[in-house]
This record gives sequence, structure tokens and C-alpha cells, in this order.
Amino acid sequence: MEAKNRLHKGLLMALLGLLGVILLVPVFLVALDSDVPPEALAKEKAIQNENQDIRVKVYLTESKKVVQLPLEEYIYGVVAAEMPADFHKEALKAQALAARTYIVDRLERKDYSDLSKWGKEAKKAHVTDTVNHQAFKTDDMLKKEWKARYETFRNSIREAVKETEGQIITYRGKPIYAAFFSTSNGYTENSEEYFKHKYPYLRSVSSPWDRMSPKYIHRHTLSWDEFVSRLEKKTGQAVSLPASTGTRLIRVTGRTEGKRIAKIRIGDQTFTGREIREALGLASTDFDVEVRGDQLQITTRGYGHGVGMSQWGANLMAKQGKKVDEIIRHYYQGVKIEPFSPDQVK
Repeated sequence: MEAKNRLHKGLLMALLGLLGVILLVPVFLVALDSDVPPEALAKEKAIQNENQDIRVKVYLTESKKVVQLPLEEYIYGVVAAEMPADFHKEALKAQALAARTYIVDRLERKDYSDLSKWGKEAKKAHVTDTVNHQAFKTDDMLKKEWKARYETFRNSIREAVKETEGQIITYRGKPIYAAFFSTSNGYTENSEEYFKHKYPYLRSVSSPWDRMSPKYIHRHTLSWDEFVSRLEKKTGQAVSLPASTGTRLIRVTGRTEGKRIAKIRIGDQTFTGREIREALGLASTDFDVEVRGDQLQITTRGYGHGVGMSQWGANLMAKQGKKVDEIIRHYYQGVKIEPFSPDQVK
């Protein structure tokens, strides 16, 4: 009987040993096939595990409450809200990197003073779900929006988030201001030509793919009275128009490196392209104005401020075979994609 028990015990140990070998073989094969040293892989895995402990507090402006989410769950909600879910996965990955870079930088700086304008409850949060920070949607919101396509879109975005997990975009070791917008006019804009600050990585680059975007061209028609009224209300500058029909009433006096309007003369006043865009609610600062009697037809090229990554450009680059790192390094000059340390935000 004892001999029989020893035999059974020996067989059991042998089976357990064989099972252990079977489980370990893929690990060794991955390690052998990878250029990354095993210790580096272990460190990256440890960082990812720590990242799962990071929580982001989001103020939902419609329900007026704060929800707390794991970092990567928050990134999923941002990508779903900021970029069309049917975009190519490499573009979705680029958006995930931009979203994670933004929140890591914000958590690292720990300056949430801008939340006060949303009220007392918002002060408990890190960000809102608005474009003042990053647009964000909960999974329940996405179920209602996507309906029958929910599973397909959810899986696509979750894959993009997972494949970039723990990574951000840096310039000289620091998270960048990862600005992005919908569609360019064929070029992106230098940051200081639209925003206040000059960033060395936010330089004007060509983006010819955007001409294929459905948001590339927009047209608006306004009366002279409405045009002047909205402009005066927004800028506080009174516009005087000469009576002579022979005088050019609208004249572009300067353009940016990104081929957008820098300065434009209207009657006796000069405005920036951004002032005109914001006063009239235009899609872009690259526009033409055609006078047709007492009507103005305005044609814009592109959609958004034009600084940083073009979302449609990223999608169309991806469809041509470009990978996420190529997309990121095209729109953000001189940057790196690298893991961030959880210690930065804790």
C-alpha cells in the first residue's frame, strides 16, 4: 500500500513539474524574442501595476457629481469622447497617449484652482468632463450613444488604451502640452500664433492628409450688419465702414507659418484671425471672405485651433500604414514616448 502511495505521489509531482515547464516556456520565449532585457520588462510590469492604483476624480457637469476612476479607465472615457470611435487603432493609440500625457501632467502639477468656477462640488475633483480640460464620457453614456455598435467600439478603444498603458509623450523628460484638434488646413500652427506660449515641440508641420477630412471645408453666410455687430460685441472695438464702394472693406494683412490669418483689416480696425474666428464661431482661422452686396460668404479650411496633432490627419496617416510613434513624432517635434513613474502623480 505504501509503495502504491509513493507511486501516486511521484506521478503527481512529475505532472506538476511538467505543468510548470509548460507555463514557463512562453515566458522564456517572449524574453528571448524581445530586445528588452528581462529586468526592464519586470520593471515596466511593476510600474503598470502601480498605475492601476492611480485614481482620477472627474466632475460630471451634467449630473453635478464627482466620480473617481482608475487612470486607464479615465483614459478610455476621454478617447471615446474626444475621437471618433471608428478611427484606425493607431490613431486611437495616439489619442490615448495625448490624453494620458495631459492628465499625468495635471496630476503632477497639482494645480486644480480652475475648478472653482464649476462650484463647490467640483473643487473635490482633478478635472471636469468638458473641453476646458478633456472631454470625457462614462461607459453608461457610451452605451446609449453607440447602441448596437457598443461592443465593437468599446473593444477597439480598450485595445488602443491597453497597448499604450503607462506611456506618455515627453520633451526633455517632462510631459508635453499635448494639444490636438480635429482637422488642419493642410498645415498645423506654431503654438504662439494661437496660444500665449511658445512650445518648442508645437511647431508648424505639413498635414496634407486633412484635405480628405469631411470637416475640411465649411461655408457661412452673414449680413454686413450681423458681421459687424458680432465682431464689435466680442472685441469691444467699434468698426467704421467707409461709404465708398471702391474701397476694400476687408483686407488680410498678415498670415501665420501655418497659412492661417494672423491679421486682417476690416473697415478702420485690425483684428487677429483668432478674434474673427471666435466672434463669428468659425471653424478655423484660415478663411476667405467674399462680399456679395449686403451679404458676406465666409469659407473656412480646417476645423479647430490647428495646434498640435490633427485627429483626422492621424487617422488618415494610420490608414496609409503609419504607426502611432510616427504619428506622434510628426505632430510633436523632438518628443519621446516613454513610461511615466507613478511617483510623479502620487
